[in-house]
Amino acid sequence: MTAEPLAAYAVVGEVLADLEISAAWLVDPMSGREGAADIVVRAGIVETVTWLDGDDTGAAGQGGIIVAPGFIDLHAHFREPGNEDAETIASGSAAAAHGGFTTVCLMPNTTPPLDEPGVLARVQAAATASGSPVRVLAYGCVSAGRAGEQLAAIGELADAGVVGFSDDGSPTRSAAVLRSALEYAGALGLPIVEHTEDLAMTEGAEANEGLVATMLGLRGWPASAEASAVGRALAILAEVVREVPGPRLHLTHLSTRSALELVRRARATGLPVTCDVTPHHLALTDAWIAGSRSWAWEDGDERAAAPFDASLRVNPPLRTPDDAAACLEALLDGTACAIATDHAPHTSVDKHVEFGQAVNGISGIETALGVVLAAVDAGRLPLRRAIEALTTGPAGVLGARLGRAVGIVEGETAELVVFDRADRWTVSSEALASKGKNSPLIGRELPGRVLVTVAQGRVAYLAE
Repeated sequence: MTAEPLAAYAVVGEVLADLEISAAWLVDPMSGREGAADIVVRAGIVETVTWLDGDDTGAAGQGGIIVAPGFIDLHAHFREPGNEDAETIASGSAAAAHGGFTTVCLMPNTTPPLDEPGVLARVQAAATASGSPVRVLAYGCVSAGRAGEQLAAIGELADAGVVGFSDDGSPTRSAAVLRSALEYAGALGLPIVEHTEDLAMTEGAEANEGLVATMLGLRGWPASAEASAVGRALAILAEVVREVPGPRLHLTHLSTRSALELVRRARATGLPVTCDVTPHHLALTDAWIAGSRSWAWEDGDERAAAPFDASLRVNPPLRTPDDAAACLEALLDGTACAIATDHAPHTSVDKHVEFGQAVNGISGIETALGVVLAAVDAGRLPLRRAIEALTTGPAGVLGARLGRAVGIVEGETAELVVFDRADRWTVSSEALASKGKNSPLIGRELPGRVLVTVAQGRVAYLAE
């Protein structure tokens, strides 16, 4: 299977894409179809998509060149404004394109927080100045200053163009504020994206409560802290639904079987709730903190590393193999509609410290595809479902605010990623476009090398 030609361009981001890709494996969740196809893109527009005869899921579907709609990340941190040493809109957009993402949704826990239109204007100006065609969207804060006590200017933020509201980094502290936010945002057709953590149960916690934390002498972070917060949010949502139309709740980076089961049950009753899971909660476990380097679905450990790698300190923490399996199960049955990276780049100053002193977060937008493909290659997740969770699933959460079609459609502006599933690449500080090098996958070989990413009809990334 070949792609010819993937033309060379002098300046990534400024040139309209011209591609002729022959006999690639096209996965298009919008049409519900996958198979061998020829794709021609001229001047940034999809000119033709020709499905080939005999397009079964044989050799073509198991390796080689894959073409898919550009990925959408529901949850990323680009740190600008306020912490540009860790990431900027420009470096984050470059990292997104390297990972195959053509749309990213930024969380509002910047400095200052994105709780008024002026901060959104700064983000939008930085995105334009970056020259990247990656579409940068942003959430507004639920509460003023993310303090959780007073509702932010939701109407003004909606008019300015935010795609939803979140106090991510911490939960919405006041139940009354969360209730009001669901009511007002629902009337505007926008979701509330909730970080689910019972702060009373996690103060001082360092790692998932269990055997690994006990062995390493780390303070435990109970799974019930997530389930408790999920239950609270769902109870508030159920009350709001009975009184006003339109509220939508999205629970981000769920990590435990108990929390996912609560969402499964709520969805079965018709509550308007969705959720996402991250690549690291799908594939890594708390055993990695102790030095394991086996994927969550593997038995044994032949690739031990030194314990206490601070890049593994995340919020919520890495959980047990059973919880990781539950995240995959949630994707398979639709309980989780999306895979979101929670890309959280940090400086070495914030990460090269004792494990318990390190800030939370993994730089993950560039490694997300490789981690997900590792699950696909292990037979844990079908390729089509993986692509759905990176495209149409997140698009459903964003709705009209996404601002583009999610598919590879003749006559439409090209939004696509081309990657070689048969090729592998080694994660290194030099290979990462992000300023954040805080990845536990440094030195690891991952499947699926991105060849070209096209956003808004322009080349956002082109492999050398």
